[in-house]
Amino acid sequence: MRVTEIQRFCMHDGPGVRTTVFFKGCPLRCRWCHNPETQSASQQILYDAARCIGCGACAAACPVGAHRVGADGHVYDRTECTACALCAAACPTGALFQAMREMTEEEVLAVVERDRAFYGEEGGVTLSGGEPMAQPEAALRLLRMCKDRGIGTAVETCGCFDPAYVPALAEAADLLLWDFKDGDDARHRENTGVSGLPLMRALIEADARGAQSVLRCILLRGVNTEEAHYLAIAELWSKLRHCRYAELLPYHPYGGAKRRLLGEADDGREDWIPTPEELERARDHLAARGVRVRDLGR
Repeated sequence: MRVTEIQRFCMHDGPGVRTTVFFKGCPLRCRWCHNPETQSASQQILYDAARCIGCGACAAACPVGAHRVGADGHVYDRTECTACALCAAACPTGALFQAMREMTEEEVLAVVERDRAFYGEEGGVTLSGGEPMAQPEAALRLLRMCKDRGIGTAVETCGCFDPAYVPALAEAADLLLWDFKDGDDARHRENTGVSGLPLMRALIEADARGAQSVLRCILLRGVNTEEAHYLAIAELWSKLRHCRYAELLPYHPYGGAKRRLLGEADDGREDWIPTPEELERARDHLAARGVRVRDLGR
C-alpha cells in the first residue's frame, strides 16, 4: 500500500487513542485540502528550503540534473524530476523527502501493534488520507487483520470509491468518519471536482448495513457557512440510524504550507477561517433540528 505517514497517539481521528495511517491517492481535488501531498497516487518529492544547507549532495545524486547548487543557491527543477528519490536519500538535513513509502499490510500492522497498550476499549487504528478506499483491497485487508487481533478500526472517507466495496467496508470498519463537504451539489462539484450525491448514497447504504458513523463537516467562512448547508446536514442526519454525531471542523490554511513543499503556490485562505460566532450559529442551527453536534473548533 502507498502510505504518506503513520501518526501515533492521535486524539482527533476517532474515539480514544488512535494510530492514524495516511494513504496516498484521492479522487477529489478539494480547494481547501489539508493534506495536498496525499492527492496524487504517485511518488512526489517535497523540498523544505529552510532546511537546505547548499551542500550539493542532491545534485551529485540526481541522475537527471533536476538539482543545481551554485551562486544562485539551490535550484530544484521539478520538470526534470523523475521522483527516483535518490536526492532525498542523499540529503543530510531532510530538506528533501519522499511523500510516500510503499509498505505491506504486515509492516503497517507492526507499527499499529506497538501502541496496543494505549488503545483501551475505544482506541485503535484509523485509516485516513487521501482516500483510503482508493486502495480498497489493501485497506480492507489491513482492517480485517486489525479486527482479527482485537484492534478497533475506523476509516475516514469522502465516500468517493467504487460502491461495490460498501458492504465490505461496513463490515470491516467499527466506525466510519464520513466527510460531508457541502450540501449544495453545484458548489460541491466546483470545489471538489465531483458530485456529492453518490457520496451521500454510499453513506446511506453503509448505514443501512449497520455501519456506525460520524458526519465530519468542514466549515468555510463565506463558502458553506449558511443555513441551507446546515439544513442539508440535518436532512442527511435524519436518514441515518447509526450516526453518532456530526462533527464541525473549522477550516485552517495549513495545507498551503504543504503545497509550497510540493513546489506549488500557497493557497491557504485566512478569510475562510470561521469565527467562533459562526461556529456557534452552525451548532445552534443543527441542534435545533435534532442533530447531535461535536465542535472540534472549541
